[in-house]
Amino acid sequence: MGKKATKAADNMYYLARCEAAKINPDLSSREKASTLLGIDRTRLARCELDTITPYPEEVKTMSKVYNSPELCNLYCSRACPIGRDSVAEVPIDDFDRLSLKILGSLKDIDSMRASLISIAEDGVIADEETPAFQKILDSLEKISVNAKALQLWALKNFLQKEMEE
Repeated sequence: MGKKATKAADNMYYLARCEAAKINPDLSSREKASTLLGIDRTRLARCELDTITPYPEEVKTMSKVYNSPELCNLYCSRACPIGRDSVAEVPIDDFDRLSLKILGSLKDIDSMRASLISIAEDGVIADEETPAFQKILDSLEKISVNAKALQLWALKNFLQKEMEE
C-alpha cells in the first residue's frame, strides 16, 4: 500500500480497505478501489475522511469487496441513526478466543432456564423478580453478541473461502 492517509487513520472504511489491500493490491489506491466498488473516487475519499456517511448499499459493497463483514455491523452500530440505539457493536477476535467467550456465556444456561421458568410461571414479572429477569436479559445479550461475532468471523475466514472454491 502506498502512503498512509493520516487524516483517515482511524476510519473503519479506510482501515478495512488497507487490510484488504494486503491480499488484493488493487485496493491499495482509492482510484482502483473506487472502480471495484462502483463508487466515485472523491466520494470514497470523503467516506474514508469522515466528511460524509456512506449509503448502506455502499457499506454492503465495501464489506463484500474488502471481505470485511464486520463493516456492516460497525455501520449499523455507529453510523445508522436507528441502529445506534438497537444494534450492539460486535468485536471480532480470533477463533479460539471467540469459542471461549461463547462457552463462557453459555456456562449458566441451566440456571438461567430455571430462573426464567420460575419468573414466567404466573405470567407476571413481579417487582422482586425484576433483577433476576434483567440478569437473564443481560446474559442473552452477551450470548447474542458472542454468537454474532463467531458468525462474522466465519464469514470472513471460513465461509468466504468455501464459496470461492
